[in-house]
Amino acid sequence: MNLPYRFKVIFLSFLAVSICYIDRVNISVAIIPMQEQFGWSEFQIGIILSSFYFGYMFTLIVGGYLADKYGGKKVLGYGLLIWSFFTIITPFFAYSGLWWLIFIRILMGLGEGITFPSWHAIYARWIPFNERTRAVAFTNSGIAAGTVFGYAVAALIIAAYSWEWVFYLFGILGIFWYFFWNKSVTSFPEENKNLTENELKLIQNEAPSKESAPSIPFLRLIRNMPFVAIAVATFCNNWSLYTFLSYLPKYVNAPITEGGMGIDLGSNIFVFAILIPCVVAILSLVIGGYLADGLIKRGYAVIKVRKAVNSIGFFGSALFLFLISSEDSLFNVVLLLSLINVCSGICAGGFGVNHADLGPKYTGSLVGISGSIGMIAAILSPIVAGTVLQITNSWSMIFYICAGMLIFGGIFYLIFASANKQFD
Repeated sequence: MNLPYRFKVIFLSFLAVSICYIDRVNISVAIIPMQEQFGWSEFQIGIILSSFYFGYMFTLIVGGYLADKYGGKKVLGYGLLIWSFFTIITPFFAYSGLWWLIFIRILMGLGEGITFPSWHAIYARWIPFNERTRAVAFTNSGIAAGTVFGYAVAALIIAAYSWEWVFYLFGILGIFWYFFWNKSVTSFPEENKNLTENELKLIQNEAPSKESAPSIPFLRLIRNMPFVAIAVATFCNNWSLYTFLSYLPKYVNAPITEGGMGIDLGSNIFVFAILIPCVVAILSLVIGGYLADGLIKRGYAVIKVRKAVNSIGFFGSALFLFLISSEDSLFNVVLLLSLINVCSGICAGGFGVNHADLGPKYTGSLVGISGSIGMIAAILSPIVAGTVLQITNSWSMIFYICAGMLIFGGIFYLIFASANKQFD
């Protein structure tokens, strides 16, 4: 039995997202021995971790525009090669000084910023509507897959070799991926010679968009409340997401006296404490995508499904984040982190796939612009977390801030979100 060719496009996009997050989070583990070696303060750690998103925020918009205008294949392929190169040379810049490390992290962000708008633009042309949520959910599970791989393997590499090898080995992955991507994927299904006539016909009849976008309606975007709802939800979700991406290894490693878990970086317990919630996240995202598509297929209104699953994701995660702040049991913390990821998985059919409802042919641009707004949270949250730790040595305050952000974002989306086409 031959699988549809679009599944290959989805799988390679999943790998791109995984590599994106492997190269993004590896420094969250490497920063522990790097801080000991270079003597950086908690505030300086926050600046290093957030600097990546200065570059990322800029190319989210540029990548979305280029992907909509010219197709996502080249944009994503070249972007991944660029950030893989910057990953490989990161140790050289780290030894050159703090500001040189910050500089290379900004350049890495410029390379990675094109990732999500590029594959969203490809999916708007390749994926039939009834498969879109689960395709996006599966691809987004690359976030968790890349995170768990980056965390776990980085810890093992550091224990066996040194932190420098984390960047050397992970950077090479992108070069291997590019060979298969460039050979197999096209921006538009009509350009791909490997598609059967039946699959091409299905895609042409049911994909959300069949054309390139002539322009980006900026003024209409910023005045449109359903789009603003996506942007606000992205910002609030990112605040929690990037706080944990940046600080989860440090939280697990931090002394119990400071509210951390006190687990040594090289121990098996450290790996499993991070591994279990991430595996739960992968499974939950895939199941969440099927859940939303299934509800829509059964006749439930698209907007009701979007709001319902989004509310479970945001409000459920906020509750479990609040509970973590009062826990000192490793088992309970891992359980609560896993439950947070279950809620996030159920949320797969919420704000994250709402862009193509509003404007199918502008999907890349909508993802890029809303994602760029969300990156402001990714820039600020590590700095805020680092400052809170430096001043108070309290992890609880960090969890309270994340929970508050999710509650606000969930309420805003619930009030203003729409699934009606806004941009034609």
